[in-house]
Amino acid sequence: RAQAGVRVRLLMDFVGSGASRRFFAPLIEAGGEIAWFHPMRFGRIWQRPWTNLRTHRKIVVIDGRIGYTGGMNVTDEQDERLRADAYRDLHMRMTGKSVRVLQLVFAEDWAYATGRRDFLAEVEQQTPRADAGPVRTQILTSGPDSSWEAIHRAHVGAIHAARERVWMTTPYFVPGEAAMMALTSAALAGLDVRLLVPRVSDSWLVTLAARSYFGQLLVAGVKIYEYRSRMLHSKSLLVDDTIALIGSANFDHRSFRLNFELSVLFDDADIAARLARLIESEFAHAPRVHRGRPRPLLSARLPEALARLCSPLL
Repeated sequence: RAQAGVRVRLLMDFVGSGASRRFFAPLIEAGGEIAWFHPMRFGRIWQRPWTNLRTHRKIVVIDGRIGYTGGMNVTDEQDERLRADAYRDLHMRMTGKSVRVLQLVFAEDWAYATGRRDFLAEVEQQTPRADAGPVRTQILTSGPDSSWEAIHRAHVGAIHAARERVWMTTPYFVPGEAAMMALTSAALAGLDVRLLVPRVSDSWLVTLAARSYFGQLLVAGVKIYEYRSRMLHSKSLLVDDTIALIGSANFDHRSFRLNFELSVLFDDADIAARLARLIESEFAHAPRVHRGRPRPLLSARLPEALARLCSPLL
């Protein structure tokens, strides 16, 4: 599309992308632009505090009219055409005024990464190109540049507001105290609380840390399901029959406090019903975890406890 005169801008996290500038040479030669978020330059000591602060947002905006966001990365691991065991993920196509918000978030990130504000100024002056749709939607962003923790607050607040059910999918489950309290309180109050996680994630440390919380959740009445057919990478929260939260944020400390994230909050019965059907279909590939006899100390409980010590960084 760059060869056809379309303005193409590609922003990648430096740690998350293993591709070199040479890989993108055809795009650059065609007129496209690329930038890296928080590039690491070894030897520059003053940049090291930024090393742990990454962007995890996934945004595609086309002509200011169509937007895509959710949990999917641009990687072979998530391409079902290339791999039978491609990650199971959740992504959305959006139209309407919310797309302008997605574009504004991208423009702000682009200005921050490149130091150039011309594109941001252009986006800020634009008016929405499409009428608002029928779905009540709120774009949520969070990151270390704000102490508000909007996505974390949205998760915890929605769970506390639940009256019937709380269903959640996440590939990485390392909750903080407030999030853990919200889940267990909902289950103890008799709500249908379900957690869907991968049987084995692509991070053994996170898998161990996640399992260290299972005992407390099961005692409270939370139903835990482990997805086994392939790596589950979707991030979603369903509350009752109207609230759905979908985006890039995992249910862990890193997403809630360290990463730059983006999620979309829907207040819509149709969206909630569609998400409920999707999650229900995943349960067919996810046996339920039950309370049983105490597991071995050295091979299970001790490694999980040690991994949990690292939870503030996971």
